[in-house]
Amino acid sequence: MAVNKSKVSVGFIAVGVLTALFGIVLVFVGPIVIDDQVVKNTIIDPKNDLSYTMWKDLPVPFFMSVYFFHVLNPEEILNGEKPMVEQRGPYVYRKQCRKENITFHPNSTVSYREYRRYFFEPSMSVGNESDVITIPNMLVLGASVMLEDLPYALRLLISATFKTFKEGPFLTKTVEELMWGYDSKLVEFLNKYLPGMLPSTGKFGLFAEFNNSNTGLFTIHTGRDDIRNVHKVDSWNGLTELSYWRTPQCNMINGTAGQLWPPFMTKETTLPFYSPDACRSLELVYQRPGVMKGIPLYRYVAPKTMFANGTDYLPNEGFCPCRQSGLLNVSSCRYNSPVFISHPHFFNADPVLLDYVLGLDPTEEEHGLFIDIHPLTGVPLNVSIRLQLNLYMKRISGITETGKISEVVMPMLWFEENGYIDGPILTTFHTNLVILPAVMEYMQYIFIALGLLTTIVAVLVYYKVKATSSEEGKGSHGFETQDKSMRYSGRFTLKGIHVANGTLGVITNVQHLQRK
Repeated sequence: MAVNKSKVSVGFIAVGVLTALFGIVLVFVGPIVIDDQVVKNTIIDPKNDLSYTMWKDLPVPFFMSVYFFHVLNPEEILNGEKPMVEQRGPYVYRKQCRKENITFHPNSTVSYREYRRYFFEPSMSVGNESDVITIPNMLVLGASVMLEDLPYALRLLISATFKTFKEGPFLTKTVEELMWGYDSKLVEFLNKYLPGMLPSTGKFGLFAEFNNSNTGLFTIHTGRDDIRNVHKVDSWNGLTELSYWRTPQCNMINGTAGQLWPPFMTKETTLPFYSPDACRSLELVYQRPGVMKGIPLYRYVAPKTMFANGTDYLPNEGFCPCRQSGLLNVSSCRYNSPVFISHPHFFNADPVLLDYVLGLDPTEEEHGLFIDIHPLTGVPLNVSIRLQLNLYMKRISGITETGKISEVVMPMLWFEENGYIDGPILTTFHTNLVILPAVMEYMQYIFIALGLLTTIVAVLVYYKVKATSSEEGKGSHGFETQDKSMRYSGRFTLKGIHVANGTLGVITNVQHLQRK
């Protein structure tokens, strides 16, 4: 029985060692397997159902919330007083995106056009599209700044044209008209006699060119040749660089198309992306870690230098002519209209901008933009891109519609595009890219612990069995010696008694003879 226990112990020792070794192997092999699966599921490939569907059709709810700055004192503004505004909204639109004309190329790139449509969501909005809002009239005040260098006589003619078409310095229209367009005889006139001056060929609206349109022809890397390049833009509308700005650095098309990023991100990684709406590449920086419904994430935000002017941040000099920091002059890609982009309520901008307009109150929570991203895969979990549209306006001599307007960058509206992963897509994502890698990580330590425990117990049992066998062997050998000694001792004793008896008999016989 002792020999059998020893063999069993040795067997358990072997099993324990092999189990621990398997766990140790998993420590090194496990991350490689996980990374390999991430690479396979990140490459843009129709065979990858999860990642391809997420890239192609954006199967998560995405919304655009629009906030208008309703002008409270238009007459006072014309007399040179500070503008006073009141925020109205949000007016929420569900955004539907789909990629079409998808073409894969031999050099590991893919081309496509992404079309977008917007649908009003009354249940999510504060108000309706029939609400009436007053904002500056871009056709009048914007054109006045654009044409201020013309001869005085021509400016008088332009002013007369505005009056002919009954266009004033401020518009009072419904939200729907301001968003998607309204009939304007001035627009018809300009399109007829000055074609190309306006982006609109019919109705004029602030988002008219956004709805039922595409963002241009993107060609991006699929990641098949190098996963570090996946989703990065190779060209846009056939261009590898822009021509809007004054320096090669500012004209670079950097990063992705702004929907997905390469995997294996670190805290030092940035989020560069090209935005056709902003006419330039933007870059977000790491702020902090976090968790969303059990999924680890990194939060990325806009640096304060994003819209800084060339004086405060030299690399941005190519985006000038600049005004105060916090404003991006996009006139060069917006038909020379004096339009500026900023963060909502001039968040992260020069404080002097807040002094020119009453009714603004910037906070990071409500007006800062961010992207929460899963660092292992580069998939955004929660996105909130917030930008503000501003019009530079001032008094222009000869154009009476401008009155005595003080020079000001006037906020017109700001919008937020936001979306987050939820529902079945979140469950699948969480299972495949969070739970399974975590189980594999835990299993490697379980195997190591189980193997070491099994080995230690088996070794203790083995030595105990050996010790017991040794003791039993010693006890059996002592009794046998004792028995032999007893046999030998008994033999000698009997022999001694026999001799003694014989001697005793001889002595007895001798004594008997002497008596006779």
